[in-house]
Amino acid sequence: MATKIKFGTDGWRAIIAEDFTVENVARVSYATALWLKKNFDQPSVVIGHDCRFAGELFMHTAVKVFIEQGIPVKMAQGFVSTPMISLAAHQFACPVGVILTASHNPPAYNGFKLKAQFGGPLAPEHVQEVEDIIPDTLANSWESISIEQAIQEGKVEIVDIETRYVEHVRANFDLDAIEKSGLNFIYDAMYGAGQNAMKRILPNIQFLHCDYNPSFMGQAPEPIAKNLTELENTIKEKGNIDCGLATDGDADRIGLYNGKGEFIDSHHIILLLMNYLVKHKQYDGKVVTAFSVTPKVEKLCQLFGLPQQTTKIGFKEIATIMVDEDCLLGGEESGGIAVKGHIPERDGIWMGLIIWEFMAKSGKSLDDLIDEVYALVGSFKFERNDLHITEALKQNIIANCKAGNYKAFGKYQVQEVKTIDGFKYFFDENRWMMIRPSGTEPVLRTYAEAPTLEEVREILAITEKTICV
Repeated sequence: MATKIKFGTDGWRAIIAEDFTVENVARVSYATALWLKKNFDQPSVVIGHDCRFAGELFMHTAVKVFIEQGIPVKMAQGFVSTPMISLAAHQFACPVGVILTASHNPPAYNGFKLKAQFGGPLAPEHVQEVEDIIPDTLANSWESISIEQAIQEGKVEIVDIETRYVEHVRANFDLDAIEKSGLNFIYDAMYGAGQNAMKRILPNIQFLHCDYNPSFMGQAPEPIAKNLTELENTIKEKGNIDCGLATDGDADRIGLYNGKGEFIDSHHIILLLMNYLVKHKQYDGKVVTAFSVTPKVEKLCQLFGLPQQTTKIGFKEIATIMVDEDCLLGGEESGGIAVKGHIPERDGIWMGLIIWEFMAKSGKSLDDLIDEVYALVGSFKFERNDLHITEALKQNIIANCKAGNYKAFGKYQVQEVKTIDGFKYFFDENRWMMIRPSGTEPVLRTYAEAPTLEEVREILAITEKTICV
């Protein structure tokens, strides 16, 4: 029986050699080709892969299917990041960009993401249309196609997508100011697809995990604090690093550290970016954030006179709005952020460079810049806890949430519940907790915000004790 292929909040992902197989990649590619031919008079695809195992094999599989279906292909040379493919789809005016990546998932996974011509995720309804026409079986006639011959015949063009991205960065940032600022920066690629580009963009900074290693040393390349202990320790031990930047496996998510080796979460990064773009670049526009992002964003929007909208989780929800409206920023709690002046796509390198440019041009430390934000919206801390529990317990917890059974979590009394995507429990103006199942992993996520990290962890501990019974 054929495996049912489903796209989650950000693409289709599965374990390599289990469900992520050559056959299944061919099935998804075939559906993508059918959708392209139905919706575009002159369909074309730009495609690439990241640093994961067998990336080139899976990319070549997809390319052969596209060739068989008569669709011209622009194929990346070497591994590339997701933002590079999104930018290329926009620059080449390709209706679809494909990146073979499982983003931040563990090393055993790979995935298939669909991008649109505007330079961001394909709209959810279009992704659903592709998913709906994935065949249960597929004839293997594509296997005999020669990519080398297709290149000679002009059906496939090899393109240097990384260089195009680097040139785009150089045209949009004052890299000279960053280089001459006297500030010491370090970049951790987490063995991911941003490594080569960053060596070209800022060759004189310090680098960590910028080697080709498809195993990611056995760790999920997700730029969250528990996965970045070596970066944290390096900053603390050296004592002269001003800021550390990390990006995930496909370089679309950001992780950030201050000069003391303290992790700076995405909520703070979003607020920092807003402050720089509005007060120093004189930009404006709507701010669109996912449901799990801090309410402090709404407060800063009110102060700046900016419209704000909250969406379901999944960057494709945000990107759809950024394409249709004048938006300053779109952001998620998980480190995916896009801003005006770039494509409507998450880009960890781009966001990191904005922060570094902000530091270089202001002459202020990251902590000083965060204090500026705190002066406007108040100080806060945030943390997320991923609960790896049984499916039965997970479903029971969600059923309790839907039934409104949680009136309090220990001493924290629930004052309000919001249910845009998951269950967000507000205790007072400065404290909230959220419960939501992951869309791509067998995990139940809990999130909390409070004035201190100690209280955040207390809320998360009480939550786990309350729901895991």
